[in-house]
Amino acid sequence: MSMEEYTKVLLGPVVSEKAYTAQQEANQYVFRVHPDATKPQIKAAVKKLFGVKVVKVQVINMPGKPKRRGWLEGRRPGYRKAIVRLAEGQALDPEQMIAEEEKEG
Repeated sequence: MSMEEYTKVLLGPVVSEKAYTAQQEANQYVFRVHPDATKPQIKAAVKKLFGVKVVKVQVINMPGKPKRRGWLEGRRPGYRKAIVRLAEGQALDPEQMIAEEEKEG
């Protein structure tokens, strides 16, 4: 895969309290990923883009949330996210993750 294909697999980091807790306690990083991305593709993309050793990848399909505005009912689109566990002693720089996201957008 080329560098451009790797950047299409990882759509951006997930910024939440739960993601920061996982990062500090278990050396896990959370990313939004392409809906068709597989675990090996995500592992290869993180390894190539950030130069770190990935131990484990978990993928979660997040369902869309129902929303209402008066009588109108709708649904937000769902998304796919990946939890990536890095090897002991490895880390990602948060500014580097944000810079990668800004390059894409």
